[in-house]
Amino acid sequence: MQRNQVRCLILACGNTLREDDGVGPWLGQWVEENCVTDNGVRVLIRQQWTPELAEEISQAASVLFLDCSVESPPGAVRLAAVEPAKPAPGLATHHLGAQELLALAQELYGSIPANSLLLTIGAGSTELGESFSESVTAALPGACDLLKSTISQMVSKPV
Repeated sequence: MQRNQVRCLILACGNTLREDDGVGPWLGQWVEENCVTDNGVRVLIRQQWTPELAEEISQAASVLFLDCSVESPPGAVRLAAVEPAKPAPGLATHHLGAQELLALAQELYGSIPANSLLLTIGAGSTELGESFSESVTAALPGACDLLKSTISQMVSKPV
């Protein structure tokens, strides 16, 4: 793969069998159905982020992480810039967040995207189930609008 061939890498994370935790994969699927044409957008949907994603990240011009948040109020949609995690002794590979993945890409491949963002929706419930809480369901249209405009901006930035 050529450097920066992927203009916008979408990394969606979550467990679709744990109610609102499945919102990341749901949003990733929505992007595949509504935003991916031949414009350099690549979507990867995982139950959890793992170290091998660092290589994909290192080769992208921009990366957009999608996940639920247990720290945010239920249904709260947040878009924030992500910086690599500060170096720490040993790397915990059982749970990697966006910051840790960026740090790993930087350490292993010497490169990170010029633009890295995290879009989250606050989880109301992560109990067993395949449907979303009312607060997350109500937040989806606004999250999708924000997602579409963010991807459009990321794809249009010069590489």
